[in-house]
Amino acid sequence: MIEQRPSRIAAKERAAVGVGAIALAVFAVLFGLVRSKRSAAADLAITMKFQQRRHPVLRATMHAVSWPGFPPQSRTIPPVIALAIAASGHPLSGLFQFLSWGTGGISFTFKRIMRRPRPLQSQVAVAAARIGGSSFPSGHVLNYMGVYGFLAYLAGTRLRPGPVRAMIVGGLVTLLALVGPSRIYLGHHWFTDVLASYLLGICYLLGITAVYRRIRMFADRD
Repeated sequence: MIEQRPSRIAAKERAAVGVGAIALAVFAVLFGLVRSKRSAAADLAITMKFQQRRHPVLRATMHAVSWPGFPPQSRTIPPVIALAIAASGHPLSGLFQFLSWGTGGISFTFKRIMRRPRPLQSQVAVAAARIGGSSFPSGHVLNYMGVYGFLAYLAGTRLRPGPVRAMIVGGLVTLLALVGPSRIYLGHHWFTDVLASYLLGICYLLGITAVYRRIRMFADRD
């Protein structure tokens, strides 16, 4: 376990507030663009550019990256991770790992507000998958940012430096970096859907990690 001084925690929280404020401001601008349908041309051009590369390895990678975000695995993996962490003797970390799944509620709320149609087969290539509902924002990206982003945070702060920590954190960060492009490549979301989810996901992740750090600082029950 890696301990952090209160002064370092406070500095990180101030930085997090600044980053979160910027992310929310950018999201608000993006929301307005999508709402007024002024991003459609750019979204289409970006998707077509992404889909120009049809290498089998790339296609398989994009499918693999998106796989954890489809049901039923999307409904079982997050709670299983949280339960495993709690059962290993870290109940507080397990609880917050479960709370990181709260991004699903954010995704549902904004999807109901926006009600943006998903890309159509007549517009771009759309890979067969169990998808539905509004396109904005990307539920995959938002949930990955919460669940796997917080898991990467736990690994980076609770495990001792070494090859195991580097492998776990590196793998999770790679997953987060690739899930957005995979949603565009598979034709399930537009670029602005993905960007919006990264912005919202960053805000949620910063918030939940700040609360987690504060609780651990005052009551180390984990």
